[in-house]
Amino acid sequence: MVRENLFSWLDPMALLVPVGCTRLTVPLKTQVCPGRRLCPTISATLSLRPKAMDCVEETSSFFENDSRPIMLFDGVCNLCNGGVRFVRANDRQRKIRFEALQSESGRKLLRRSGREPDDISSVVLVEKDRSYIKSEAVLKIMEYIDLPFPQLAFFLHLIPLFVRDFVYENVADNRYNFFGRSDSCEI
Repeated sequence: MVRENLFSWLDPMALLVPVGCTRLTVPLKTQVCPGRRLCPTISATLSLRPKAMDCVEETSSFFENDSRPIMLFDGVCNLCNGGVRFVRANDRQRKIRFEALQSESGRKLLRRSGREPDDISSVVLVEKDRSYIKSEAVLKIMEYIDLPFPQLAFFLHLIPLFVRDFVYENVADNRYNFFGRSDSCEI
């Protein structure tokens, strides 16, 4: 019975708030359950941090006149630059915008996404109300570009997230060794 109600307090809409812009407090209390056992109960509060609110407000202008998502990428990574060229070639309707992680705008969008402003370890896709990182960002980008990539993304979603992110992190950690670096960003 406790197991069924353990997460009943979780508001599904709370998951849409960018991770870096929230603080989730989960105090653990105990109470006596039927049969005189102690049962943990969980209550949660969701609040916006003042600094995090600033990062959302600071970047809201990026989506005022153009609601397209923004792909953040490592501007000096050859693999990332190749990924940007690939997305541009397969995004004939121009549904995605691009920004280097190292740019001032990229740093602000990273903060909005709950990442450190100098964290260039992952591609990030920032939508108006949500951000995606690692393999989730790659699959979401695939959903925006031309056929057959949205269908391929659908099937790749069947692979568990921890497996997809494990593969993603191994490639990301070795991207400079395998693909090299550029002196400057292409965009």
